[in-house]
Amino acid sequence: MKSDTSEHDIIRNTVQTYLDGARSGKGDDMKPAFHPEATVFGYIGDQLFSGPIRNLFQWNDENGPARELEADVSRIDVAGTVATVQLELDNWTGHRFTDLFTLLKTDGSWKIMNKVFHLHG
Repeated sequence: MKSDTSEHDIIRNTVQTYLDGARSGKGDDMKPAFHPEATVFGYIGDQLFSGPIRNLFQWNDENGPARELEADVSRIDVAGTVATVQLELDNWTGHRFTDLFTLLKTDGSWKIMNKVFHLHG
């Protein structure tokens, strides 16, 4: 159980890097949380937002700082070298999102491999 708690803490730190980038409005600040080949998928209205993770970094740069962002990691599941995280986000520049991440422990550190999101109406 202790190693699970430790892994959860390390994963939370990875997610925190992502959140720090959201709050700063700088894609480069969130980049270390992601694997270079990570992807992103979700809908903004009826438009599919998808592709390489650099699309998220670019959107974040254009969107600007989310200084009022509130975040809650509602679930972390770990199975060896893979993990999933559910993150509830409120007031990302006025929007509410649910993010689902898949992570892989690679070269000794946890990296987000995929972000799938839901933008709440």
